[in-house]
Amino acid sequence: MDYMNRYLALQKIVELGSFSKAAQELGYTQSAMSQMIASLEEEWSIKLLNRFRTGAKLTMEGAELYPYIERTIFQYCAMQEKVKEIRGLETGVIRMGTLASISVHWMPSLLKEFKRQYPQVEFVIHQGDYTSIQEWIKTGAIDFGFISPSAVSGLETIVLKEGAMLAVLPEDHPFTSKPVIPLQDLTTEPFILLEEGHYYEPLEAFRAIGAEPDIRYTIHDDYAIMTMVEAGLGVSILAELVLHRTNYRIALRPTDPPVFRTVAIGYKDKTSLPMASRRFIAYLQSRIHELP
Repeated sequence: MDYMNRYLALQKIVELGSFSKAAQELGYTQSAMSQMIASLEEEWSIKLLNRFRTGAKLTMEGAELYPYIERTIFQYCAMQEKVKEIRGLETGVIRMGTLASISVHWMPSLLKEFKRQYPQVEFVIHQGDYTSIQEWIKTGAIDFGFISPSAVSGLETIVLKEGAMLAVLPEDHPFTSKPVIPLQDLTTEPFILLEEGHYYEPLEAFRAIGAEPDIRYTIHDDYAIMTMVEAGLGVSILAELVLHRTNYRIALRPTDPPVFRTVAIGYKDKTSLPMASRRFIAYLQSRIHELP
């Protein structure tokens, strides 16, 4: 599988941005890494990487080819997983995409118990949003991911849980005198939007009442939003799950109408999932009632 070694070497160089770091991690000499990349470039008559004093980066041509190389690596790993499954080995790699709130509040306890049962299983976890996770599933970069069923197309889904989303306000905001905040009222305040890709439940809720929030900031991180709300830069709406165990000086209120987030597992085809991933999904479903 010499060609696979070359693909894996290229993947590690791109991931770490360095020939020397990639060589160290894969257990090759730097010279061997250089020879593998040179042989690929010679075979294809295409320069794949530009080398700088600060590291290495894909060329424009290399960037065009790279998604196909990643797909080949994924298929190879899937084949290896199937071989292990047929041979009855309790090993494998689980590649999943998660949302920030899931990573923080669900994953630690789930992974700890699952690893106790299957200590040889390895996890590769990518954190993203509804759009990126859906794309990673479709390209084969991950086996499955946590998504909203309303945000995806062309995937199979298993609904896990529905959770509330709450208005997030500065601690001393005048609206905190209300036990429930009308969504319409939030349109009068600077709104800090959580970037979740092409679909975001609060925006859908505003549109349902014929309103639009006054979006002043768009941020990809829930915790950064809480910090900005605490500083008085605006208001937001976040999933109740991510608001657990925080010590920000913020106030939380339900909205009218209420906003909910449905969390589901998404994948292309259950029968083609690696055994380790199928086992983890079944384990997750058995534990779902315990999770916040």
